[in-house]
Amino acid sequence: MAKFRIFFDYECPFCKKAYEELMDLLPAYSAMEIEWRPIEAHPRPEDAWPHTDLCIEAYYIAAELGADIDAFHRAMFRAIVIDRQDVERGEVLAEILKGIVNSGKFIELLKSGKYSSRVSENNNMAYEENDVWYVPAFRYAGKDSKTALRLDARGGMGVSRKEIKSFLDRIG
Repeated sequence: MAKFRIFFDYECPFCKKAYEELMDLLPAYSAMEIEWRPIEAHPRPEDAWPHTDLCIEAYYIAAELGADIDAFHRAMFRAIVIDRQDVERGEVLAEILKGIVNSGKFIELLKSGKYSSRVSENNNMAYEENDVWYVPAFRYAGKDSKTALRLDARGGMGVSRKEIKSFLDRIG
């Protein structure tokens, strides 16, 4: 089974579009596994709104609680990109995720800070280890250095459906 990694930010409209295209294409690629790596395109202390560090923590909490990850991603993208909700507040996130995760357990885990280190880990993995400049960014390690692949968004453009399909075809 081919496994690839995607770096993305929930506040990025290009990431939302790429996510939708990828999910539309994936049924034709049944032997693919995705390692989701949410990051902040504009990490603190950069002055940007909204910061999605709590959304990154929420992703790992949702996974721990056995949530439908597709429903989770769609809810996050909608809340931020379309509805412009204040996802820098835990109670807002809990409301957004009502019906996807158990709200009580979600808030408990969010307050515990169990996954807070994932924010810097994912950002470091993207920016320092994988040379990500724009999101979404797709990475496939390959079997050796000759089969490693990458697909990077371009500033102000994202990635196209055709590029995503070509990336999947090359892995496949």
